[in-house]
Amino acid sequence: MTDQYNYLDQITAYSSCANACEQCASACLREKDAGHYRCIELCRDCADLCRLTATLMLRDSPYVAVASQLCRIACLACAEECIQHTSQHCQECAHACQQCADDPLLETA
Repeated sequence: MTDQYNYLDQITAYSSCANACEQCASACLREKDAGHYRCIELCRDCADLCRLTATLMLRDSPYVAVASQLCRIACLACAEECIQHTSQHCQECAHACQQCADDPLLETA
């Protein structure tokens, strides 16, 4: 296992991504646009998985690698969906998710 302090950059990125996803989902809900249903769904899942992965890193859990892979898949799906919407919150969410997905730890975990 790895010292959780080695994960500080990732934990910060995951927290930032989770916050962007929550903000995006909330803003999409307020818009009441049925075209954003998938965006909301993916943002919620991505936020939960980012938080879970960060928590497992803090615990130095043996499940970090598995959670990281699932988190990367969710981040990529969320980024792909959000980039299709023109609203600022969706664009910011797509950027945060893509940054998370591009993390070398996620790519190799």
